[in-house]
Amino acid sequence: MVENNSIIQALQETAILMEIKGENPFKIRAYANAARILTGLSTTIKILVEKNELTEIKGIGKGIADFIKEIISTGKSSELMRLKENIPAGVIDMLRIPGMGPKKVKTVWEELQIKSIGELEYACQENRLLELDGFGKKSQDKILQGIELVKRYSDRRLLSGILETAENLQNSIQNIAGVKHCAIAGSLRRWKETIKNINLVISTSENRLQIIKTLSALPMVESLTDQDNTLQVILKDGTSAEIEIVSEQQFPLALLYSTGSIEFNVILQSVAQNQGFRLGKNELYQNGTSLEYTDEEDIFQKLGMSFIPAELRENRGEIQFAINEQIPQLVEVKDIKGVIHVHSDYSDGIHSIRELALACQKMGYEYLVISDHSKTAAYARGLSEHRIKEQLKEIDSLNHELKNFGILKSIECDILSDGHLDYEEDILSSFDLVIASIHSKFSMTESEATGRLIKAMESPFTTIIGHPTGRLLLAREGYPVNLNDLMIEAAKKNVALELNANPHRLDLDWRYLKQAKELGIKISINPDAHRIEGITDIRYGVGIARKGWLTRHDVLNCLSSEEILQFARRRRISI
Repeated sequence: MVENNSIIQALQETAILMEIKGENPFKIRAYANAARILTGLSTTIKILVEKNELTEIKGIGKGIADFIKEIISTGKSSELMRLKENIPAGVIDMLRIPGMGPKKVKTVWEELQIKSIGELEYACQENRLLELDGFGKKSQDKILQGIELVKRYSDRRLLSGILETAENLQNSIQNIAGVKHCAIAGSLRRWKETIKNINLVISTSENRLQIIKTLSALPMVESLTDQDNTLQVILKDGTSAEIEIVSEQQFPLALLYSTGSIEFNVILQSVAQNQGFRLGKNELYQNGTSLEYTDEEDIFQKLGMSFIPAELRENRGEIQFAINEQIPQLVEVKDIKGVIHVHSDYSDGIHSIRELALACQKMGYEYLVISDHSKTAAYARGLSEHRIKEQLKEIDSLNHELKNFGILKSIECDILSDGHLDYEEDILSSFDLVIASIHSKFSMTESEATGRLIKAMESPFTTIIGHPTGRLLLAREGYPVNLNDLMIEAAKKNVALELNANPHRLDLDWRYLKQAKELGIKISINPDAHRIEGITDIRYGVGIARKGWLTRHDVLNCLSSEEILQFARRRRISI
């Protein structure tokens, strides 16, 4: 009975939302009990209403009866609408996560101001739930697992969430007999911050049908269909992939075409045509003759331009730069000398400073910049003045002990609502550098948000502005900062801007990095790590930096530790 089910669902939803809002427990129980009672009903609820017999059922009082009558007469409930208007949609969405019932959703919403699944995932990764009543490490891990289940069937995924899957699929296909090349293409190869699906290009000299048969039998493949010469694949984790199979000769051009954005390909074809070429998806012609080419670089050279890295192929001026041979040598992971912005177990990190330092040294880095939370961030065990002294003493001891590696003293200092920093100058002066970030009171006008950040830059101790817009990808829009004004002031004051490499942030957005570069602003590619594993997020930051046209000369942590110290000291002297 569809009608009965709709009413029962409305009663259940009302009870759940009332519990999240912390309303009268007797009222909550009444709605939940009514839903349970009506579930076993053998007759239509509407008939009972018409006969005025609804309240004769034990457990159905006048209030519940009125609720049901309103739904039958209008198709909706004003009470349920009231609750939905007062609870953010993202909070309600968290109920989709296995193990996240109304009580737990209420706790994270009220205690941590978490309003979406994305924010909850980020909070779990920063260990924010460990100190909450009713939570612990096991429940936090289960929530993360539940979030993965929810995300599996979402439309878009974070770059990090799909890259590993794509690389695993790529490696599996590369091992198929007869496959010569298998390359990642599409928006993933261009390092877009969110991805809809995986694109791969395969080259083979073998029978296409045999390749498809073997591919469809891979353990990670759920289903495969062949549509218009493109394989549509659904993986067992819910990820979709489009795979193109071409000959070895066609592979370079197919990869080039499948990588570029639609706008990039249109302009590239137009440029080719103006130079007497005809550029197709799988062939390049000149004067009616099909040309041979060895790789993408060879194709660009034939078109009279230098190679355009995949990350830049968005039609944002890169084709003209390539024609003028002005494409820069983009930054690479190997150019990063040190790890800036890492949280230890002094605040909300998992590992000790020693463990983090040894891990960074093992990864080949020259230095680590410890940047725990400041005192206002009580939810993250922000450091009091006394605990700062303890931490700095430990860092001095470790620096004396460690060979060929240095630990710099820093703090991720909250920018207060008036733009001032969280400590007095005598405390700030004890750090080698300061990352100033907004972590609270996000509801601001553009003028307020921009002014707050610019005010923070007036402090001579502010070295870097952390995650400048505060966004969480697929979870929360950033606060409304006028980035043009912010960057002009950062350039004037010689303050670096963070490219937060955490894949949930990737903030500053790549679309603004080229402007920052042109203004001479140093960009700091920081993992914002809360555990050793998070340090490897630098990989995502470098990918986004490349997409934003950055070279190693534009990146703060491509400098040595001594050069970074000089950068910070110059600010303190000049103001």
